[in-house]
Amino acid sequence: MTITTPDTAVTDPTAARLAELLGRLTLEEKVLLLTGRDFWTTAPIEKIGLRRILVSDGPSGVRGEVWDERSPSLNLPSSTALGAAWDPDIARRYGNVAAVEARRKGVDVVLGPTINLHRSPLGGRHFEAFSEDPHLTAKLAAAYVEGVQENGVGATPKHYIANDFETDRFTADVVVSDRALREVYLLAFEEAITEAHAWLVMSSYNSVNGATVTENDLLETPLNSEWGFDGVVISDWTAVRSINSARFSQDLVMPGPAGPWGDALVAAVTSGEVDEAAIDRKVLRLLTLAARVGALEGFEPAVAAPVVVEDGIRFAKEAEIAGSVLVRNTGELPWAADTLTKVAVIGHNARFARTQGGGSATVLPEHIVTPIDGLIAALPNAEVTYSVGAVVQEGIAELPLGTIVNPHTDEPGARVRFLDASGTELFAEDRRATALVWFGGDAPISASAVLEFSTRYTPEETGEVLLGFAGAGNGRIYVDGTLLHEEHVIPEGTDLGAAFLSPPSASVAVQVTAGVSLDLVVEYDIDPEGALMGALSITIGIEPDQSNPDALIAEAVAAAAAADVVVLVVGTNSKVESEGYDRSDLDLPGRQDDLVRAVAAANPRTVVVVNSGSPVLMPWRDDVAAILLSWFGGQEYGDAVAAMLLGEAEPGGRLPTTWPKTLEDVPVLDVTPENGIVRYDEGIHIGYRAWLKADIEPAYEFGHGLGYTTWSIDDLTVDGSSLPAVGATMVTVTLSNTGERAGKQVVQVYASRADSTIDRPVRWLVGFAAVFAAAGESVSVDIQVPERAFADWQDGWHYETGSYLFEVGTSVTELPLSASIVLN
Repeated sequence: MTITTPDTAVTDPTAARLAELLGRLTLEEKVLLLTGRDFWTTAPIEKIGLRRILVSDGPSGVRGEVWDERSPSLNLPSSTALGAAWDPDIARRYGNVAAVEARRKGVDVVLGPTINLHRSPLGGRHFEAFSEDPHLTAKLAAAYVEGVQENGVGATPKHYIANDFETDRFTADVVVSDRALREVYLLAFEEAITEAHAWLVMSSYNSVNGATVTENDLLETPLNSEWGFDGVVISDWTAVRSINSARFSQDLVMPGPAGPWGDALVAAVTSGEVDEAAIDRKVLRLLTLAARVGALEGFEPAVAAPVVVEDGIRFAKEAEIAGSVLVRNTGELPWAADTLTKVAVIGHNARFARTQGGGSATVLPEHIVTPIDGLIAALPNAEVTYSVGAVVQEGIAELPLGTIVNPHTDEPGARVRFLDASGTELFAEDRRATALVWFGGDAPISASAVLEFSTRYTPEETGEVLLGFAGAGNGRIYVDGTLLHEEHVIPEGTDLGAAFLSPPSASVAVQVTAGVSLDLVVEYDIDPEGALMGALSITIGIEPDQSNPDALIAEAVAAAAAADVVVLVVGTNSKVESEGYDRSDLDLPGRQDDLVRAVAAANPRTVVVVNSGSPVLMPWRDDVAAILLSWFGGQEYGDAVAAMLLGEAEPGGRLPTTWPKTLEDVPVLDVTPENGIVRYDEGIHIGYRAWLKADIEPAYEFGHGLGYTTWSIDDLTVDGSSLPAVGATMVTVTLSNTGERAGKQVVQVYASRADSTIDRPVRWLVGFAAVFAAAGESVSVDIQVPERAFADWQDGWHYETGSYLFEVGTSVTELPLSASIVLN
């Protein structure tokens, strides 16, 4: 292992000034800077003019320092929606908007984008990453990073590296070939560093080839020594576990103030066990970051104020439309609003939409437009009915704000108190939600014994409800002063993050009457030793009633039969797609498949909108009129869906990952370690590459997507039929919009190599472009294919000379044009 240490003969003025500040710090102060001060901030040192640096989760929205509905955040569509747009301009604007949100909340560093690859559709955090292809991911990641940083906020590509699963994510060892690392997993990160110059990178929990990433040479090579990274390697939370990691290119330990470095690292440096020069390099990188974000006196920040600003709410809708993928359309869509008199909207997710995936990236938007909201607003002259059809929810759903009153203020919301063992109040606050998380903030979690939640709940319907709480530990449920239930809830599995972010639940049946209020109190015993480093989460609300699923389907079928058209929204829930655990299958939860079949039989004009962040099986896909994959659509989701269904906008997305017919068809599936090891034995063949190698037909292939117009791809030219072993080449494609309305097409360029002397994919993506054209318009687009598109890794980049084939079209299997080139 080689780590480049600071050059004492510094000539750059900024570097010289930073070196002077470094020289003013004691060893103890240097080490203090290298572990977070708390969950979200770094340590300040007043004597050198260094304030704290605030970081925040932010792949699809910036939460800020507190997880609190009273400080709402813009909720952008999920990263899979961004990946599906196939448009670096959208990705850059996404970063711009995220940075504006960050600066509004005083955040210096956004912990995103997440750019791990979709190696297996069972990956639990699939929704948070862009695609299964390293080239597509790299281009979008670089654009996202540029967008964030050109507005003066640090971006943090994560999780470096091969962190494409959640099962045993803290301890699993990924065994992967150097070739696959270089050509696939590292390639997805490379342009975010070499082209966009990311200011940070987050190191992951897992090990790679026997060494945990925070103690792995991959942090130095290629990241620093080859790519020229000059930023901060920040750890995933609790990923650093030993003093040994200080010898590597791991710069910042999060969270703090506790951690494995601190006094132990001071002692290790004093004893000569760790070289102080390694500490100095880490501190200089942190000071460089501080200067860039404006946290260091005497240094002008890289950007004083946001320079690229647009309406974030409008952009959230536009980004959802750009990434939504129409995978099937029998001519049903788009609908004309003035021809619809009665529309049946069906599905749990139509009313309780998922706008984001579960886990640490969750933000709390000020409002959410659900599909039923969007369609009612867009169809003022039509009758729009709603039926749940099938229950999707698992566990506790929070109580709507409109149904609860804070007994302390008589305003909408609840009263939360933290009590000591004697019942004395230590802290109290008035909240406007019943899903509560404390990550930072003023609540004295570690000093409290009991959390007391109080509200006056007014049911909207008469019947039996299951009132309860979700939170690992012991809790008590009181209604109108009577203790109805007490239970000690035991978390599932050993992943503390999953137990914290998606805990199990307990409930009790309560008979309620619509409009008749009841006093609801939940007491939750706080275990300071069991708390996740002083953090706490609990949700109070209602568990779903699944006692009569056939009746729900029958009601939906009746509504469908009586309607002109049906919008059926199916999807996943927070137990299916979330940080902390992988999926066990790709089935839609509950009776949703049965629901789709029954509704489609009752009304052939059924359009299915899929509200999931990653692939699901759709055994009924050939039985419905149209299918729109809408991902987790952000806070403007419902308005975007209505605009697409009614033809006000065209779904612009193409699949960034392959959607299978059956689970058994998926060629790379395993996410579960065996004896602590996940073997990436498929090498370079993941995603569509694996599907092509296995010669299996998926439900919908990589790159597939339909629009509301028609296209012809008319001509392909390559800038020279022969090119040197290094250097990019230009592919020019002419295409025509042959339809009657403006539209978008994504031109895709794949390379292949017949009779190669090495193992290669059947074909691999080397370039793409999102193209827009008016009806009848012909356009030409230039797509640059980088030299590395031809390279393979053999202890260095190697170029096999000879003939290659470029194939151009609209998906990995729809490639009408081709041209040969020769690599000399």
